[in-house]
Amino acid sequence: MKALLFVFLGGGLGSIFRFLISKSNLITSLPLGTFIANILGSFLIGLILASASKYSNINKEVTLFLATGFCGGFTTFSTFAYENYNFLKTGDYFQFILYTLGSFGLSLLAVTLGVFLIKN
Repeated sequence: MKALLFVFLGGGLGSIFRFLISKSNLITSLPLGTFIANILGSFLIGLILASASKYSNINKEVTLFLATGFCGGFTTFSTFAYENYNFLKTGDYFQFILYTLGSFGLSLLAVTLGVFLIKN
């Protein structure tokens, strides 16, 4: 039960931050808020999980709060999928390809960078 509380609290906080970042979607036709949240969340989860793996003094509850809760609430695959659906529906294949490849590529790079920074 304690673990669920940590995930719940972290997820709520992450969702609030994602909501605030989503305001930047108004700047461009590219869904910048979701893009930033997913890449930043990928970087953070790399840092968090690599730290939890490297340092024994980080307890399970902190990891659940930050990685599962906060990063889970902060990042959003469902919104990413829906935004891509809209690009396809409107025939904006360039934005679809740019957003999809950019999101996956930069998110993977961000996780790798986060893990690298902790491990080295």
